[in-house]
Amino acid sequence: MTLFPGVALITGAASGASFHFATAGCQKIAVADRSGEGLAQTQDLIAKEAPNAAVEVIMVNVAQPESVAAMTARTVARWGRIDYAVNAAGIQGPTQRSTELTLDDFDAIKNVNSRGLWLCSRAELAQMSTQTPLQSHDGRPGNRGAIVHIASQLGVVLRSTAPAYCASKSAVMSLTRSDAIDV
Repeated sequence: MTLFPGVALITGAASGASFHFATAGCQKIAVADRSGEGLAQTQDLIAKEAPNAAVEVIMVNVAQPESVAAMTARTVARWGRIDYAVNAAGIQGPTQRSTELTLDDFDAIKNVNSRGLWLCSRAELAQMSTQTPLQSHDGRPGNRGAIVHIASQLGVVLRSTAPAYCASKSAVMSLTRSDAIDV
């Protein structure tokens, strides 16, 4: 496996798409999630697939600003920078119509899927803006970082009994476009 230079920070790394991002090939990888058991499995797989990769395992609740700040600070304390970020932490929540969904359930979905992603992105952008560009592996001009936000087709193509989830993923798409203009 080719290990690319730089530092990757991946949220939601215990499962789903981010699990696969975590094994895709950076030399230094911070994997973050709220599932310690899932993170241990991710760490084991990275060790098997890329034994020369350095891995930092971080417990995080992306809905909590203090937890996101600690995750970012820990990654930077270990490696001095963040070159790639994959924000994939998310929850589906209960499948109910708006008239059945509780405010607590709506807020839980929103707080992880859109607010949590924004908290992560904000911290990553702030860090990346202070960094010198990373040299590319293929001679192209370097950049200060790249961020991938994982949304869902349900942010565009809606589904019955998933109003909070659909709204949260639509917010991810809008946030991504807005930040792309600003950066």
